[in-house]
Amino acid sequence: MTRDVPLSEGDVNVSAARTAWRAGLSDQARAALNEDERYFLRQSLSTPCLTEIVRAEGAWLTAVDGRRILDFHGNSVHQLGHGHPKVVEAIRREMDILPFCPRRYSNPTATALARRLIETAPAGLDKTLFAPSGSAAVGMALKLARYATGRHKTLSFWDSFHGATLDAIGVGGEALFRRGLGPMISGAEHLPPLDLARRFFGDDRPFDRLADFIDYSLDVQGDVAALIAEPLRWTTVAAPPLDFWPRVRESCARHGALLIFDEIPSGLARSGAMYACQRLGATPDILVIGKGLGGGVMPLAAILAAGGLDCAPDAALGHYTHEKSPVASAAALATLAAIEDEGLIARACDLEARGLARLVALQAKHARVAEVRSFGAYFGVEIGGADAAAFADRLMYACLARGLSFKIGGGKVITLCPPLTIGFDDFDAAFDRLEAALDALDG
Repeated sequence: MTRDVPLSEGDVNVSAARTAWRAGLSDQARAALNEDERYFLRQSLSTPCLTEIVRAEGAWLTAVDGRRILDFHGNSVHQLGHGHPKVVEAIRREMDILPFCPRRYSNPTATALARRLIETAPAGLDKTLFAPSGSAAVGMALKLARYATGRHKTLSFWDSFHGATLDAIGVGGEALFRRGLGPMISGAEHLPPLDLARRFFGDDRPFDRLADFIDYSLDVQGDVAALIAEPLRWTTVAAPPLDFWPRVRESCARHGALLIFDEIPSGLARSGAMYACQRLGATPDILVIGKGLGGGVMPLAAILAAGGLDCAPDAALGHYTHEKSPVASAAALATLAAIEDEGLIARACDLEARGLARLVALQAKHARVAEVRSFGAYFGVEIGGADAAAFADRLMYACLARGLSFKIGGGKVITLCPPLTIGFDDFDAAFDRLEAALDALDG
């Protein structure tokens, strides 16, 4: 199970590290959190809050008590950092011209975004639809797959995450989101997790065997509409070998199932390519993107689909009030322009080399660091030991106390997700703070 923050956030038994963090907050910060808890429903992974944020700019968050925090979490929306001036200006300009466009009308900003997205997409993906959230876009992709194939079954992976709506958690595989809700979406079949291939298939060619199992599952089911997957486990930064997805791509085509890639967190330059699938050698039939598409300001997601899937003109695939939001589209156009103008794909590769070198040195220094890995400007530090999850929890709060925020995936993987626009000084400072926290806890 993946946790934004492990053990403490959303669990009944609050960790000692969480208690100590709360006790160390200023009276002003505690009062702000008490006010938050008074009005919001509690939910796992979102409550209790860590502190109150009053400003976000570039790579930095500023808390109500003046504490400054390097944001290597960002919910994966901050490829451009927070408040990128081109995005903010585009939003302001569009607000003055066309703040809203009702459904059944086109508008030039949404059309321009559709055209630009198709230009960035892998070859063969030449139709799009927009949605106000990643979960909604996943729902559109699932509906389109049913209409296109006349089938209703899906294959997906245990431990995967595709959103928190009921249909998305039905094909998702995280226990936290499914527990206590009763029957899920019909026809949703699940496969062993990508990052546990060796556990289920052994050390001898585990991903070959997993690919064989997927082919067998598609064959024996016979009526699968789509296989939906994260091309890599983004919460643990675990990617399969480069020959894996091409094999699965071929199996899906041979068995008449669509391949849907969920790149909501991994798309838009963060992987060292515009889309992660371009590094992994397989183009899906439907690509789902979101999060950073709105520049870290506006909620916006989209599906990019093969033109031959434009087969359901009488169906309501999305039907969202803000499905062609001109303001969100303006933010997205500015985002795509910034990625190109500022060379952020190349920047992600530079950050990958710089960050991975730091992590390799960190692993050599600390026995607690079992493994380090990267995929573009996204980094995983897997904590080892019998109490790995508890140690990761303490490490997170030790880093927060030093002004560094990140998320923890799989209970024990420190995942560091910086803005692609970050300066090298701030980037290095984040790794300095991680190292200082490790030195203090694992000295």
